[in-house]
Amino acid sequence: MTTVSTAATAATGTTAAELIADYRAAGSTLFASPRGTLLGEGTYFAVPPSGRRDGLADLARRVDAVLGVAEAAGHEVRTVLGAVPFAPDVPAQLVVPIRLRRSGPPTGPPAAPQPVVRVGAVCPVPSPDRYTEAVARAVRQIRAGDYTKVVLARALRADAPAFDPAPVVRALAGREPAGYVFGVDLGAGRTLFGASPELLVSRHGRRVVANPLAGSAARSADPVEDTRRAAALLESAKDRHEHLVVSEVVADALRPFCRDLNVPAEPSLVATATMWHLSSRITGTIADPSVSALALATALHPTPAVCGTPTAAARDAIAELEPFDRGFYAGMVGWVDADGDGEWAVTIRCATADRDSVDLFAGAGVVADSDPAAELAETTAKLGTMLTALGLTRGDSDVA
Repeated sequence: MTTVSTAATAATGTTAAELIADYRAAGSTLFASPRGTLLGEGTYFAVPPSGRRDGLADLARRVDAVLGVAEAAGHEVRTVLGAVPFAPDVPAQLVVPIRLRRSGPPTGPPAAPQPVVRVGAVCPVPSPDRYTEAVARAVRQIRAGDYTKVVLARALRADAPAFDPAPVVRALAGREPAGYVFGVDLGAGRTLFGASPELLVSRHGRRVVANPLAGSAARSADPVEDTRRAAALLESAKDRHEHLVVSEVVADALRPFCRDLNVPAEPSLVATATMWHLSSRITGTIADPSVSALALATALHPTPAVCGTPTAAARDAIAELEPFDRGFYAGMVGWVDADGDGEWAVTIRCATADRDSVDLFAGAGVVADSDPAAELAETTAKLGTMLTALGLTRGDSDVA
């Protein structure tokens, strides 16, 4: 087992708030979770692209090789951070940073004020009408037996001159301390950022945790109505079935790697600032300690929560019905170290940005009894996380 030098970490007493305040979009990666906060600065070595069409197939091997290079060179940081896209044939953005600073999890509101983001024209892609048409078409295909579920997403493309993601990431870290907040430098002036509620998988020692979410409802500012919506979600036959499919697929994918696995018999509720979700926290003990958190993550990606079932047919439907390239949306974001420990979140409630524009994404699971208008409303509610972080309202952005 490789021991990582403590010289690569921040000095004792560094807080999550300090790391978050030091985050800059260019040249650094931030990942903050309920377990802790990591800030990688600079690039010592980037994980090279795969020579295969399915880049996931050898991703864990390539990462191990890069970590081996860092160790052989005496580099103090033995951790890879970054993001993996939705499609297996698109290169990942993963690096060993020059410097890695660590602290505890975010604990409260950010010291910085709510960012003021100047946004110009906003274009929904597809339009709300076209999105509901796509959902209706997917329902027909599902009822015809083409597949059983597909997750259809939509995007908002906004003009944002001189946009800086860093203040938005800081705001998200204060607003969603129980989530997985990230900012990843994608190169060429582009940044992936967001606050995911969903843990794909983590490994710490021999303990493995996955927390699939499927089945959602928008929250309400009225406490009574908010409670009613949560109870209705927990009792919804449609949402419970959708959740069961996802949790079973995740559990089945983990079983070959674990000597024991605990799968809750019933889903529970988890809340973000904008959404209620059905949740199952799956825990286990890994059988072979050489299987890293990243190897587990690639075995799980993509789950039915962001793609559908069966996977191949759902991917084909997404390619047919979504009029944009997902890129890193619905991929995974996180870190893995030379010991195999790490955390990977599902890349949702996110956006990509350059210096002049921002693209926001949200999706909804479509099954045989889905209502197109309800799925549109669900994506609108999910976009609320990023719209709020940008200081916008749903009316401002004309998302529905």
